[in-house]
Amino acid sequence: MQKQELNKTSQAAWYLLLASWTLVTAATLGSLFFSEVMEVPVCLLCWYQRIALYPLVLILALGLIPYDPGVTRYAGALVGLGWIIALWHVLLVAGVIPASIQPCVQGVPCSETYVTVLGFLNIPAMSLITFSLAGILLFVAYRKENP
Repeated sequence: MQKQELNKTSQAAWYLLLASWTLVTAATLGSLFFSEVMEVPVCLLCWYQRIALYPLVLILALGLIPYDPGVTRYAGALVGLGWIIALWHVLLVAGVIPASIQPCVQGVPCSETYVTVLGFLNIPAMSLITFSLAGILLFVAYRKENP
């Protein structure tokens, strides 16, 4: 079996996928730390964001080894879905979305913030940043392979 070498463009795209995988893996571990170690309650919108985030760890890993440039499309769909939910959650916490249309009416309220990092970053904002950065990395990787 011959060893296939990636050309410079594919190599750059692979590194972008690796960076995206590292980001979503860190975010997954962080969300598990908050819920399992710190015992922060998880609201409905957080669960939906986790549903979009957790499979990305496996999907991107499978796209890295062996390298599959098509993984950006599959992962991009989940990133887009997670980004929309995270944006909704950020707007809900900020009070832009009225309380009458909140999905979290029973159990843990979605508009509550239990953890704040650096005095201004709450969990929904960190999720939005994660999905935004992952989306940018995947888009740039896609553009490297499909100019």
